[in-house]
Amino acid sequence: MLKYIARRLVIAIPELIVISFLVFMIMEAAPGDFLDQYKLDPSMSKETLEAMKKELGLDQHPLVRYFKWLSGAIRGNFGYSFYYRRPVSKLIWERVAATLSLSLTSLAGSWILGIALGTFSALKKYSLTDKILTVFAFSFIAVPSFFLGLLLLYLAARTGWFPIGGMISIDHNTMTAWQKFKDLLWHMTLPATALTLGSMASLMRYMRGSLLDVLNEDYVTFARAKGMPERIVVFKHAMRNAINPMITFLGFSISGILGGSLFIENIFAWPGMGRLIYQALIQKDLYLVITSGLISAVLLVIGNLVADILLALVDPRVRLT
Repeated sequence: MLKYIARRLVIAIPELIVISFLVFMIMEAAPGDFLDQYKLDPSMSKETLEAMKKELGLDQHPLVRYFKWLSGAIRGNFGYSFYYRRPVSKLIWERVAATLSLSLTSLAGSWILGIALGTFSALKKYSLTDKILTVFAFSFIAVPSFFLGLLLLYLAARTGWFPIGGMISIDHNTMTAWQKFKDLLWHMTLPATALTLGSMASLMRYMRGSLLDVLNEDYVTFARAKGMPERIVVFKHAMRNAINPMITFLGFSISGILGGSLFIENIFAWPGMGRLIYQALIQKDLYLVITSGLISAVLLVIGNLVADILLALVDPRVRLT
């Protein structure tokens, strides 16, 4: 197992380099650069713009800039943000806790509810409950998460039940530890709900279809014919095989942590990485965008590795070599 993990991590290194290079070239191919916003300012002289271009390194050949960034990234230096004038690693580190708290909460909620409701829907196939859950699932699959976020934001503005933005209240520092925790949950409720509902509905449909396929297998019919209790047939034998495709899907869910939260963080003014990445794209903040792309690629590698390991633990027929 350890040899397999080590080999996967070594193989991932060239993959991450290629992905970072592609992100860099896409940013370079896009028209304009960070200095475009200053070129529109009539008070900025040509000499000042040239000095800024040299200071930011934009006068160098793109390949020279990329390999300088790559050389620094290997040593843990991911460059400086053009807009914030601060090291990229510090900017990301300050936002990562906010994004992880929101994304992991929604990831756990969507998987727990998706698997539970998908299983219930499969066991109650074609019943009224199954039909209601099917309508519920297709409704949330059809609605984009950002639109759902806007609806929840409107609800918060109309009712005042939830804050309309931010991560904490103004008097957060004067609260006790328990009050701080409740304040964080109160602010997280709507953005986490918007992220959870869409992915939960998809997972529910995958789980329902996967479990129904397994319940129609011959070995399940044979187990029932032997008089085995239904709960053992379903939860010990059928569920174990039905969960395998879901574990593969888990790898992609982990890799989508950053992308999924990008719009929701902007709608609810949540101070996380999604909001930072969006602003970096607007500002053409080159090194911040490349580093964000690299982090997304790392999450993809970790997600697939976790999925492979879980698959081997759940299904002994799968061998990691």
